[in-house]
Amino acid sequence: MPNLNRRHFLVTGLAAGAAAAVPAAARADDQDPAAETAQTLASRGLTTDPFTLGVACGDPDHEGFVLWTRLAQQPLAEDGFGGMPQRPFPVQWQVYADERCRRVVRAGVAAAVPEWGHSVHVEVQGLSSDREYWYRFRVGPYVSPVGRARTAPHPLSYGGPLAMAFVSCAQYEHGYFTSYRRLAEEHPDLILHLGDYQYEYTRNTYTIPGGNVRHHEGPETETLANYRQRHAQYKADPDLQAAHAAAPWLVVWDDHELDNNWADEVPEKPEIPQPGFLTRREAAFRAYYENMPLRRTSIPRGVDMQLYRRIRWGRTATFHMLDTRQYRDDQGCGDGYKDCPAAVDPNRSITGAEQEAWLLDGFRHSRAQWDVIGQQVFFAQRDNNAGPAKVTSQDAWDGYVASRRRITQGWIDAQVRNPVVLTGDVHAHWASDLKLDYDDPTGPSVGAELVATSISTGGDGADSDPAAHPFLRINPHLKFYNNQRGYVLTRIERDLMTADFKVVPTVREPGAEVYTRATFVVEDRVPGVRQTYLRPLDQGLRAAHEVTVEETVRLETERP
Repeated sequence: MPNLNRRHFLVTGLAAGAAAAVPAAARADDQDPAAETAQTLASRGLTTDPFTLGVACGDPDHEGFVLWTRLAQQPLAEDGFGGMPQRPFPVQWQVYADERCRRVVRAGVAAAVPEWGHSVHVEVQGLSSDREYWYRFRVGPYVSPVGRARTAPHPLSYGGPLAMAFVSCAQYEHGYFTSYRRLAEEHPDLILHLGDYQYEYTRNTYTIPGGNVRHHEGPETETLANYRQRHAQYKADPDLQAAHAAAPWLVVWDDHELDNNWADEVPEKPEIPQPGFLTRREAAFRAYYENMPLRRTSIPRGVDMQLYRRIRWGRTATFHMLDTRQYRDDQGCGDGYKDCPAAVDPNRSITGAEQEAWLLDGFRHSRAQWDVIGQQVFFAQRDNNAGPAKVTSQDAWDGYVASRRRITQGWIDAQVRNPVVLTGDVHAHWASDLKLDYDDPTGPSVGAELVATSISTGGDGADSDPAAHPFLRINPHLKFYNNQRGYVLTRIERDLMTADFKVVPTVREPGAEVYTRATFVVEDRVPGVRQTYLRPLDQGLRAAHEVTVEETVRLETERP
């Protein structure tokens, strides 16, 4: 990493939430006594490097992005303060036009305050569209790692092809985050995290065959200190830090950022009195904001947090990022796979009325080539019963059939050019055509769904012949399945979206290599997915594994 001197930084004063960009020409001189004093004051009380949690960038637009870091000398401190003195620290930040960090284009100072876990969120604006930038932070003599950012194309421009990856479900105890490292090495332009960034359980509550690989620190997360400690344990992982530093992220939560299968103000097990659940929700939301590169529009207000939002990548793509937890009706029939009457209740919603209206309005006003819906749980129907009964997951969109139909009809009515749904949650790769009426398999496809497996949740998993999965026979719109760990890497062009389903052979040991298990494409104005590549099953490493309905249901519902 290049050395920094005082010429690189300007102390412009403190701002509690974010810092305004300043011209690079206003940098302090090497011999400026004021800058010397500011560095000395900034480092007071610091005895070791506070940048143990890395750096991140997020929510880019055509003029800028959010920069993030959080100071923590002792990341796993039980009090959640990361070993930081209980006072504000001025954190200097700079954005560079070159990877060697020689040409400063924006600089400033933000306050890392104890009330927000000594986190920093800087909203940088005034940059050129559709180009790479680099950034880093400094407090006293300590300098952070360098992160790579980029801006989106101008709203009236397509720009070049977009390399976008999406991931979900990283259970620290179940394996190493090798897929984050391999994703960083792909040098994507944008990364979507679709939930289950961290898990709430105390050690060995959620176990895998053969035993967990690593262990959570601390109790089950219920307090702000608990959630801060758990986020810090995940953020301290070097593979996750590499992925954050590689590209801007768009993040949304699922359930484990708070509590398994929570729904609005209802915990997973409402039959057990939990009078402190809303206090827990407030703590989880606050810690989530503190640890993610989110704009000030997402600052939580008590038990509420605005997370659904829209990000435009020029005219190429609009990303509609959804929150399917905070506003949903409670799951019907006690979660799980059920033939449940509540699933078809027209009054039930997974998004809530306000978010649904926002999404439909976005469809009507979109002029993008691709409308991409980044969200948490399986969208297409997955009936696990070959007979007349419809047995589906009540935690997914199958448990909110009317809600799914309204949104699907919405993009049809709006004549959305290319609707694509991106999904996490189920710890397996899937690809699917989307239908308005899943009971009519001969009906037209009206969209595509791509589902990313987990980073580590569930352990290694197993390879198998995708065509042998019984869900694909019962639901002909489902086109692909794989139960290994990894991510999905896409290339979005004007006339084609290409999706490579990436997997690693193991997460029990670090450093595994990644390979492409299958490739699917979505063509412009041709709804649905089409397979273009399938790697043969490696019989030398794994015997052909016959997947059963019962096993799939178990893998998706075995969480405690």
